Amino acid sequence: MTGVTDLAALIETMEPVLVEGRFVYACVPAGELADYLGRAPLGMFREQEGVTLILPAEAAADLAVSPPMRMITLTVHSSLAAVGLTAAFATALTAEGISANVVAGYHHDHIFVPERQAEQALAALRALSRRAREKGEAG
Repeated sequence: MTGVTDLAALIETMEPVLVEGRFVYACVPAGELADYLGRAPLGMFREQEGVTLILPAEAAADLAVSPPMRMITLTVHSSLAAVGLTAAFATALTAEGISANVVAGYHHDHIFVPERQAEQALAALRALSRRAREKGEAG
């Protein structure tokens, strides 16, 4: 199935969902990556300084990690070629003073936000989608 590329359609139907659990970022030496796979990372990215892991908070108790985050998944099947969705939701979150760490999966975008601002971020994303739907209906 091909993902959606139309920006208006993406925003109107993005349906953000707050995923259960707390998540953290950690950086581990690249040569030791196999030692960390048992911690069930949600994601990983190799950088010059090491491998960044996105882990369930409880799997990282003995590591130096970021402050806890919550993950919001946009359930619309967005295309990797779509233009503007990240800018649109980043702008909405910026207006609320919320930092966003974005991971694009093959089907969906996942936004990691500070745990204490998760509900506020979810409300901002839902409002963005609602405004886009109202604009589309009026258009």
